[in-house]
Amino acid sequence: MPENATSSRRRLALAAVVTAALACLSLATGVYDVAGADGGWEIFLITRVPRTIAIVLAGGSMAIAGLIMQLMAQNRFVEPTTTGTLEWAGLGLLVALIAFPGAQIPVRMMIAIAFAFAGTLIFFSLLRRLPLRSALIVPIVGIMLGAVVSAFSTFLALEFNLLQSLGIWFTGSFGLIERGRYELLWIVAGAMIAAWYLADRFTVAGLGEEIATNVGLNYRRVMLAGVAIVAVVTGVVSVVVGSLPFLGLIVPNLVSIARGDNLRTNLPWVCLAGISLVLVCDIFGRIVIAPFEIPAAMSLAVLGSFGFIALLEWRRRHG
Repeated sequence: MPENATSSRRRLALAAVVTAALACLSLATGVYDVAGADGGWEIFLITRVPRTIAIVLAGGSMAIAGLIMQLMAQNRFVEPTTTGTLEWAGLGLLVALIAFPGAQIPVRMMIAIAFAFAGTLIFFSLLRRLPLRSALIVPIVGIMLGAVVSAFSTFLALEFNLLQSLGIWFTGSFGLIERGRYELLWIVAGAMIAAWYLADRFTVAGLGEEIATNVGLNYRRVMLAGVAIVAVVTGVVSVVVGSLPFLGLIVPNLVSIARGDNLRTNLPWVCLAGISLVLVCDIFGRIVIAPFEIPAAMSLAVLGSFGFIALLEWRRRHG
């Protein structure tokens, strides 16, 4: 049943208000008394504002990257975590640390993006060659590919005494975000705008190469654009924040279950839901064992694992 446009806009506005309220709560959460202590407002501007902006950019963009991957792979169970893209970005970051130990963060980021782009193309190349008799085979192939890449990364880290750096990278956290250390994340805002501009093309490409070609779409060019957006988002977020597991899997599926499969109308919902989920995980991690923190990635991993199993069961029952 088509959704009433006015009602849909009101619900979206309500979702935006809820997300904004969570962002305000994030700004107000912390050990330091920014309102009463000396230099409190300076601390507020140096740490809390950048942290909240980083959560907004990383949460929204990773959720949208997952939605794009699901369309391109025509499979609901893929996202950068389950296709090896994240592990390829991590390998790129490790290679940058080994080959260019004195390189600045933008150089490391570019190498991570290049590896993520190449790794995602390898994943799609494998999909074209394997007989896919079940929807579950696709994420299994991606997880296996990611495991191989992760094992090679661990070997390199052991050889070059970078195992601790690798561990820090895999623990996605916003605890170290402050002014001067998050600004590169604004790059993913451009990727989200590109995703919005190409939304209709991604929708057609998601119907398959034959249908997309028959309606005049340059299927390969759209696929490359999608892979580029996913690689940029994954590479930038990985270098600045770290891994945010299952975010791009759970959020698009929940939005799809609630609203259907219209990509353009779902994009703002996916973006807001991704931001809200990361905000909730980050705030929870900051208050549950205060003054210490649980990384947001840990909460996401726990929620995502149970969510993944629940989605498998829901899809099995409802197709």
